[in-house]
Amino acid sequence: MHMEVQEIVKLAINALEDVKGKNIVSLDTSKLTSLFSHLIVATGDSNRQVKALANNVAVDLKAAGVDIVGTEGHESGEWVLVDAGDVVIHVMLPAVRDYYDIEALWGGQKPSFVPVGGRPWDATAE
Repeated sequence: MHMEVQEIVKLAINALEDVKGKNIVSLDTSKLTSLFSHLIVATGDSNRQVKALANNVAVDLKAAGVDIVGTEGHESGEWVLVDAGDVVIHVMLPAVRDYYDIEALWGGQKPSFVPVGGRPWDATAE
């Protein structure tokens, strides 16, 4: 069964929302690279949640018949990548997401983060 990219994106975002993923950003990268056509980035509050978010995405996509090319980063849980071919999903801790700023690399806007127990700060402040 072949699913359209937008269907895969919707399934992945729903899987992230089911496990309370935060600051979910979805970017169309089809005009920027031929490697994949969509990038999804989400934040988890802890290593355990990052792993659970990525696992939920992989399980839900597999259940829908989407081939998972691979996953990376489950060991540390700081940044887990799920490669679903045309759609690549990154789940990260807030500090890791802020440091690597992959949304900006792909032409998106980075969300602001409020660290748990910390004061609000904006990663895009100059």
